[in-house]
Amino acid sequence: MLAPMLHVLPLATIVRERTLPVAGKVNAHVNQRVNPTDVIAEANYAREHVLFDVARTFGVPVNVADKMIKVNTGDRVMQGALVAESGGLMSRSIKAPRAGRVMIVGSGQVLMEVGDTRVELRAGLPGVVTQVLPERGVVIQTAGALIQGVWGNGRIDNGLMVNLLQKPDEVLTADRLDVSLRGSVILGGHVRDLETLKAAAELPVRGLILSSLLSPLIVPAYQMRYPILVTDGFGSMPMNSAAYRLLTTNDKREVTVNAEHFDRYYGNRPEVIIPLPVTTEPPEPNSFEPFRAGQTVRLRRPPHAGMIGTLSSLSPGLSTLPSGLRAQAAEVKLEDGEIVLVPLVNLEVVG
Repeated sequence: MLAPMLHVLPLATIVRERTLPVAGKVNAHVNQRVNPTDVIAEANYAREHVLFDVARTFGVPVNVADKMIKVNTGDRVMQGALVAESGGLMSRSIKAPRAGRVMIVGSGQVLMEVGDTRVELRAGLPGVVTQVLPERGVVIQTAGALIQGVWGNGRIDNGLMVNLLQKPDEVLTADRLDVSLRGSVILGGHVRDLETLKAAAELPVRGLILSSLLSPLIVPAYQMRYPILVTDGFGSMPMNSAAYRLLTTNDKREVTVNAEHFDRYYGNRPEVIIPLPVTTEPPEPNSFEPFRAGQTVRLRRPPHAGMIGTLSSLSPGLSTLPSGLRAQAAEVKLEDGEIVLVPLVNLEVVG
């Protein structure tokens, strides 16, 4: 059985796609070295679409309505521009509610896209462009430490990481966030109140790396304009020992916090990237590998959720679990010496 990987690596080659949500213009080229704040691609896209049913509005057949339409596909129109006009003594008209572009004209209807928004895609991490994805973005390669988490609020930023953790189960509170931390990425612990998230926003910070977050704070976390990455889960959970050791030993380094959404299907995970100088290119990590004895694993479900251990042995066939269910399982020796039987689906390999 292939094991999902949780990457907590002191040094690896990291290859990441950075793409626009819609087609646009790519500004970077192959072999270009980029910094996290460089704009590598840009695009304009419409936030809304407006459909004008000219035939129904004027109460005329489709072929007659087509003759009343005054715009063509691809036209850019200003707010108040004439879209269609019935003519005659009691002439009626349809005007554009906002500036936009005409997408489709025909069958007595006009479809417009309005509310143009400009999107600038920044590199997000330092590295070298290895591939250009036409009209979409680029592939960037760098080397450094990689620490993946379990949840992110969908934002990305970079800055100097400042460690406020003295122990893995520490609580981060608003009174610990003072003006000296402005513009930093904060390595904190468990957050249990909205005031802490708001205090970080008011500084502002460039990101929060947390061990855990109370579930009622998920919606407010999405609304914050800085990235929030959770390494271990929701509730009151300490940071797993592997992430804690690697992050705390890289205090005061520049980091990128890519708090993208966890997507098992595509293999995307929220992650912290810490660029490091190298003389030889390190290996690129695997996305999956078979379970085997001796691997370092992380337990994903209670009662040992977030704990790190060593896979002692794989049980043959199906094992009967304490719940009465039968499943493929393995014996795992936790860091405190306890040996537990865990279903393989509740394990991920750390490496």
